[in-house]
Amino acid sequence: MLIRDAETIWNTLKGIICVYKPAEVSVQKLRTIIINKICTELNETEVRPPIDYVAIEGDPMKSLSVSVRPNYADHPLVVGPRYQEEDLPLSWSNNLGWNTTGVLIFGLRSGTRSAKFIRENRPTRAYRIKGVLGEATENGLKGGKVVEKSTWRHVKQFNMDRLLSAMQASHQKKMFEMCGVDMQSQLGYELAIKGLIRPLDGKIPVVYGLKCIEFDGPNFTIEIQCVNEYETYLTSLIHEIGLKLHSTAHCTAIQCIRHSYFTLEHALLMKHWNLQNIITNLEQCNKILSENENLVKQESVALI
Repeated sequence: MLIRDAETIWNTLKGIICVYKPAEVSVQKLRTIIINKICTELNETEVRPPIDYVAIEGDPMKSLSVSVRPNYADHPLVVGPRYQEEDLPLSWSNNLGWNTTGVLIFGLRSGTRSAKFIRENRPTRAYRIKGVLGEATENGLKGGKVVEKSTWRHVKQFNMDRLLSAMQASHQKKMFEMCGVDMQSQLGYELAIKGLIRPLDGKIPVVYGLKCIEFDGPNFTIEIQCVNEYETYLTSLIHEIGLKLHSTAHCTAIQCIRHSYFTLEHALLMKHWNLQNIITNLEQCNKILSENENLVKQESVALI
């Protein structure tokens, strides 16, 4: 059943929403769009009418009269719409780059604390990245100027799988070295069973998993699980893969497919960004967050 009372809707807008970010749109722009959508539709529902002006007039020594008049100082045509964009706090939990698409988490009103909680606990994120062998561009992306071409037909999927496996093992070894712990020691085992090891410095990218899920030369797709990543790092990773395969490569698409416990299944497409869908999504995301809040805390037990 649709709720037509703006005040009731406003009181439910507290928590986390999950949206799908398209490419070539900034997170700040999406934030503005969502706030504008919510406020516009709220003002189209049954909002609070202007409060009447109560006037007490007359001589206090004799008699007073009380009259009720329209209060123009509280009229929307004077003070503006009941719900304005600056009244709605909205913050993001993960900041995706300009060319990156996928899962993006926002916190609404009191949900900004939940968004901050997720952000500060640095849960793992998963990406699906597409690349092309044989060409290197100046910015590592498909729109960039081609600066180098090379052969790629010698690269097979087993070469890709073996390289990604070695790179994953190298990242895991590096994490333990930063802790000053031998991976084969008892201390290393005890550290590993406590949970994922994260660097204290939130600017150090750490890769936990690398896998090639599709190879159709020269095109390939890999999935990566990581923390502290950023768009430039992911594009440089594709470039590094090309070099280590004795070729070159550039990135054609970056898609965030999971952020913490939120996946593409939970993300609202831009065409579905309306008040009713946002409320439904908010209820779904709040339920997921409450069910997994303790697990999110446990993920960050081991820090470098």
